[in-house]
Formats: sequence, structure tokens, C-alpha cells
Amino acid sequence: MTEATDGFKWFGEGFDGFPRRLPDDCVEYVIFYIDAQSKDIEVRQKLREVQAGANSLTKKLLQGFIWQRDPFKLQLVKEKGLSFLRGRTNYGDSVEDEWLVVYILRQLSERFPEIWISVVDTDGQFLLIEAANVLPKWLNPEIAENRVWINAAKLYLIPPEQLAADPRLGKQSVSAITVLDAHEFIQKNPTKLLHSPSVQKEAFYRLEKYPQQIEQSLHHALVMLPRKLAYILHQDETCITAAIEAFYLRDPIALRPLQAQNSEKLFFPPQDFVTMSVKFTKVAYAQLKSQQFSAPTSWTKIASRDHNTRARAMAELGMKLSCGFEMLISDPQNKDKKQVRQIALLLEDIEDGQDHLPSQAEMEAWPQREDNEDWLNISFEDFEKELAGQKAREASSPLDGFGDKVAQENLRRMVGRFESFLNDDTAGVDGAEFLDDLGSDEDQSEDDMSSQGSGGMSVDAEIDFNEEKFTAMMREMMGLEPERQGKDSSQPAEKGNELCLERNIEELEINETARAIEHELRDAGALRLDGDDHDDSSLKLKSLHNSDPHESPEGPMQSATATTSADETGDEVDIDLNLARNLLESFKGQGGKAGPSGNLMGSMGMRMPRDEGDGSRRPSSS
Repeated sequence: MTEATDGFKWFGEGFDGFPRRLPDDCVEYVIFYIDAQSKDIEVRQKLREVQAGANSLTKKLLQGFIWQRDPFKLQLVKEKGLSFLRGRTNYGDSVEDEWLVVYILRQLSERFPEIWISVVDTDGQFLLIEAANVLPKWLNPEIAENRVWINAAKLYLIPPEQLAADPRLGKQSVSAITVLDAHEFIQKNPTKLLHSPSVQKEAFYRLEKYPQQIEQSLHHALVMLPRKLAYILHQDETCITAAIEAFYLRDPIALRPLQAQNSEKLFFPPQDFVTMSVKFTKVAYAQLKSQQFSAPTSWTKIASRDHNTRARAMAELGMKLSCGFEMLISDPQNKDKKQVRQIALLLEDIEDGQDHLPSQAEMEAWPQREDNEDWLNISFEDFEKELAGQKAREASSPLDGFGDKVAQENLRRMVGRFESFLNDDTAGVDGAEFLDDLGSDEDQSEDDMSSQGSGGMSVDAEIDFNEEKFTAMMREMMGLEPERQGKDSSQPAEKGNELCLERNIEELEINETARAIEHELRDAGALRLDGDDHDDSSLKLKSLHNSDPHESPEGPMQSATATTSADETGDEVDIDLNLARNLLESFKGQGGKAGPSGNLMGSMGMRMPRDEGDGSRRPSSS
């Protein structure tokens, strides 16, 4: 029997370094120019043309755009004998910046059809994560690395070697590949690459809102701040995200410069205020707006001024923004940041007299813009209606649903995926499976793979999710009594009569055992669901049936009548033996804390008993 290997080489075995992992909130992309006839010097020349094309494309698309952290950039490198372009962007809290990078790369591949692009983030092949519902079964996270490529604005997958040779061999084990393996496969077997329209549609779903989303991700607001800071922002508006991040992630040490009694020691003292229109990213504006911040010593008088509501809001934003810039520049750890160096140069120009602060007349010529803030407001009622698939507002309302259209569409897509999973009868331990395996026992060609886009299940398809049926199904699976719609219990009594008449001797023995276990559990306190001391008739343990003819000497009819009476009073609790045992074991394992069993029973409207220990209620054996 051969031992399984992970491909890691130790010292003396050709150790080539530990596995490399991207930092958090980063997306990395590589661009290869693949041409078997071109020499390395020709490849590098082509890559420089691609690099120049990327610069012109970003200037055209991103005019006036502000990145949350790092911009899109490409560098020409050479590793393991291959020349290629590589870039890395830290997008911080703005996930939209990551998808903007993907959009730029796709546009670049359309402009240069001979290049092949791979893009990954901290989670790995995040494009496949987006298309998880429609991936072939052989493609899992363990082997997905270096198999996803973008070329000519299309998404391609590198199949396993045995699948590329014969689709009927797809059940065999599939191993991971390196970048060199992927480069060689694309160079030698470009026609064997797999292109699935359905996978591409899901992977590029978030790109449908571009390029309009570039402008929609920004927000303009009027802010009251010191004239010196207004000058800085007018000269370099991209430094605002670094200042807001410094304010958002502040700690007691970062706040020390703001506690100075002499405000003249500050870079931006609270004086000579002006009102200007400031451009934010929506993420940064939400971070700044939502923070609760007590005015520091130097800003106390300014913050206590009697402004009207609108002026107070502008002054509060200006105070937060000024404090953010103060913390950014004062922190020695930030001295090497590009934004800090740029701000320091501008401040030096003012101090040396090489430049001057803008006058009021000059500032009046600056563009003034103030955007609506409704995208910040999310109504809980509208959120519940969106989850239920209902319209959040009346048709006459200018805004349909809460937030913006992007948030609404993402929420509907999320709920649609959840409902698809609930309605999927074929889902197993590996999750929901929506498409047949490309490498199944059936002979499926590459053309079939390409045609799955029209026949595969779409996450946007309308799925009827009945909440009442789902609740009833869950109660039935748990062995709980279904909820009654009315007070008339004659029909359950009649069904109980028929069941009693059909009982046989073997079933009677099962019920006798069940009652004995019930008695033991009740003595131990495990069945005291409501915490009160009821007699034995208030609780009833049941395995598979509703009643027992031995409960009444008059026979099954009288027993059924007693059951009906118990149903009307609402005292009877039906508990499946195995379910009770499993729930109690799970609940006890929670140790008094929140857990799956407690949350599940709480959502069903039932309160689990407190665990008093194994012997707290057990009667003495003496």
C-alpha cells in the first residue's frame, strides 16, 4: 500500500521553501504571454506592451476613482525561466475593489487575446467559489490551484490529464498542478481547455454592474474642516482612505497626539474652518459616519458650538476626518507610506512659502457636490420582506427595497441559493450538486461541457419556498407533534382509534419498554420541559405510535378518548425516544452555553430543561 504524499519536500529532498500564502484582504494576479514560437526577449517585449496597455486602460476607467488601499499595478518579473507580469492589490474592507481588479483584467484580456491571466485571493480561486453551484464534481479546492485562466474575456479550466485524454476516466484521482504545468498545458493543448458558459456566468456575475459601479462606489459630502486640510485634500484626494483607516482602527496610543493642550502643536489645528465637498469611497464614508467619537481636548469648544442639525453633522465629519489625518501623520509606523510622504511634502511647501493656502474666492470655484445618504439606511422591515421575496416598498416609492440595487440583488441571489439547496434532494455530505460530473461514467464530450449553460440550474431561477411546509417537515423529522390549525381534535382521535386496533403483541412490548424508559428519564428530571411538577399523565413518551391500549382498562376506545382529552388541554408532549436521547446528549454537551440543540429547540418555541447533573434528581437507592 503506497503512502499518501502532500508534495512537500523536506531539507535534503529538494526543499524549495514553505508554501506561500497571500496576506489577508489581498488579490494577486499574473499575466503570461504564451507563444511557443516566441523567444524570451520577444515575450518580455510583448509583456511591456501589455503593461502599457494596462496603464492606459486604468487611466481611462478610473479617472477620479479612489482605491481603498492599494491601486492596480503590474510589474515585469522572471521566475523559473518564465517571464510574466505580476501584481498584488490590498483591497482592505472594500471587496468591490477586488472585483474591479477582475474587471480590469478581463478587459485587458479582451484587448490582448494572446495573454493568459490567473487571479487568486486569500481564499484561493475565488472565481470558482462564486461558481460553486455549477462546477464539475472533479474540481475541488484541493486541485483547483492554477487551473482557472482568463483569456479573451472568457474563463477556461485546465482539466486533469486523464480527463483530457478520455472523459470517461473522470472518476480517477486528480492531482494539483503547478504554474509550470499550467503554462505547458496551455501551450501544447489549447484546444483541450474546458469552457463552460454556466461556470463563466456565475464566476463573472459581479462584473455585470461594471463599469457603472466604478462611479457608484464613490460618495460626495460637504464637510467643515480646517483650511490647511482642505488644501491637502484638494491637492491629493486619494489620501483620504488612509486617514479614515487610521481613525477607524485607532487605539489609545494613536489618540495621544490629540490630547495636547496647545492646539498649535497639531498639524491641523481646529481653526480657520471652511466648507468643501469631499470625495469618499462608500466604505470609507460609512466607517467615518458610523463611529462614535468623543471630541478630544483641542476640539471640545468647536464640538460644543450651537450649530443646526446639518451644520453639526458637517462639523462632526470634519472633526473625525481631521483627527484621522492627525493620527496618520503622527504615527511613526506610517512614515514610509506613500500617502504620508505626499502629505508631508505638501505641508513643507506651505511652511516654506512655495505654496499658499487657498482663499475663499479660490475655494468658491471648486466643485460643490453632496450626494444622498439613503444607501446607508436599511429598514429591518424591508430586510425581512426581501428575505421573504416580497417587495420592500410600494410601487409608487422611488426606491424599491432597502439600500441600493446591488445590495438587493446580492440578497436575492443569496436567498435563492439557500432555497435551491433546501429543495435539492440529491445533496449529500459534500453539499449541493447542481450539475452532473463532467467526468462521469457517461461519455460526455467537451461540447457537452460548453452547452451546460443553457441546461444547468440557475441560482436566479424562481423557487417556491413554503415556510409552513418547511416547518411542518422539520417538526415531523424531529418527532414532534404537528401544530393544529383548530381546536377540533376529533380527527386525530379517530386516527388514534384505528392505530390502536391495528396494534399487535410485539408493539405492546415496545410500548411497555418505552414507558419504563420514560419513567426513568422523568425521575432523573430529563423530561421536565416546563420546570413544573406534573403527574405522569402530563408527559407521554412515544416511539412510533400515538397511544397504548394498556393505558386504560376499558380498551382502546377509552384510551383514545383519554388521548383526545389530553390533546385538548395541551398537556401532552410527544417525544421520540432516540430523538430525546440525542437532544439531551447534545444539550448536556453545551455546558449551559448556546449550542445547536438549544438554538434549534428555541426556534421551535420549546425551552430545554436545565442540566442539574446525573444524580441531582435521582431518588435514593436505600
